[in-house]
Amino acid sequence: MGALPLAEASAGGYLTFMIKSLLSSLFDPHPPRLPEPDARLALAALLVRLARSDGDYAQSEMDRIDRVLAAYHHLSPFEAVKLRGEAEEIEAAAPDTVRFTRALKSATAHEDRAGLMQALWSVALADGGRDAQEDSFLRMVANLLGLNDVESAHARQKAAKE
Repeated sequence: MGALPLAEASAGGYLTFMIKSLLSSLFDPHPPRLPEPDARLALAALLVRLARSDGDYAQSEMDRIDRVLAAYHHLSPFEAVKLRGEAEEIEAAAPDTVRFTRALKSATAHEDRAGLMQALWSVALADGGRDAQEDSFLRMVANLLGLNDVESAHARQKAAKE
């Protein structure tokens, strides 16, 4: 979106401009491509997507994401918050989850993917309970990462003990 033309500077004009911009971006035959995330950003975006999946992106989930990112990638608290902020933007713009799981799957050995599921489960459980949307999301992610239900259940049990 460019600058708002002077002729459309009124409140009604602004709304019209925004609707035109939205429709243009929806029907553009060549929309701008999102960058493929690296494994670090993919994990962060997947954690954010999970936390948002129930419609309540709680502070406890944000805090857990920051701790997971700091521990998993050896980041300072400031760097973890910054990475989460980048991930929030990427996650909001990404039309699907596959781009994140694909990046993680290619960068992570199968035997290490249970650790990714444990991190995901720790975020899902951070707000004090399980949610049907989060459970469904995690079943899909486990499958996309090449993990079965038993491996995901073990990861959930480990996360619950944290």
